[in-house]
Amino acid sequence: MKRILIAGAGSYLGERIAAWLNATPERFQTVTLDMRDPAWSASDFSGFDAVVMVAGIAHRKETPENAALYTAVNCRLAVETAAKAKAAGVLQFVFFSTMSVYGLTVGRIHADTPAAPNTLYGQSKLSAEQALAAMADEHFHLAVLRPPMIYGHGCKGNYPRLSALVQKLPAFPRVPNERSMLYIDCLCQFMARLLESGEGGLYFPQNEAFVSTDSLVRQIALAHGKRLWQPRGLGWLLAGLAKRGGAVGKVFGTLTYDQAMSQALREDAQPAFEATVRAAEGCL
Repeated sequence: MKRILIAGAGSYLGERIAAWLNATPERFQTVTLDMRDPAWSASDFSGFDAVVMVAGIAHRKETPENAALYTAVNCRLAVETAAKAKAAGVLQFVFFSTMSVYGLTVGRIHADTPAAPNTLYGQSKLSAEQALAAMADEHFHLAVLRPPMIYGHGCKGNYPRLSALVQKLPAFPRVPNERSMLYIDCLCQFMARLLESGEGGLYFPQNEAFVSTDSLVRQIALAHGKRLWQPRGLGWLLAGLAKRGGAVGKVFGTLTYDQAMSQALREDAQPAFEATVRAAEGCL
């Protein structure tokens, strides 16, 4: 049995991963730690096999005033947590980074695509990756995850915004694109395998098939028993604008990881995309 400390109590990822791992107590014993409480630094990390760092800030407007906050939470807090874990003899540290380290709104990411973040969020996560890498050794394995958009029931970020929009609008334009996405249960399955392995490395978990935005919105509408008109007339215009990035690119552009980057620890069969959307919408 592995003892796992999840740094980020109350977070969507932390709570879902903890619940998944605790469902098999013969394999995992999980404790969550509230990183917003300054008393976290007095916690005893000894006896844990792994620390999973999910605490961080995201999905908020970036301003010059909160730049220091991004650095403090997404970088410095992660490094301090890792240092404490290493000093306590923890063998594996799992850090949740982001696809945003590439600085792309649209594009195809391959193994040789360089990181070039252009947001405070992406910059702070990449800075943390670099500082943590300097701490890794044969007795302290660093595993870094750069997931794409994660979705599931109760998730935060762009998915619930899109869902709310679909439920209000009578129509949504049809634009052919491809997006890398990651269903929360698929992430939890991946985490269980990673934690059992005890390995370090750079990982890119994602659904085994890309998702088009028009397919996603259609499934959201169907989950709610709604008929959604999806005209093709504006498709060519939006597809062209999406290539320039920006707000249109975030919705209608193509942004993917090469599937070859996501083969590590991918063993279990993934659920059908339609079923994952119904679950995410709470409509099972």
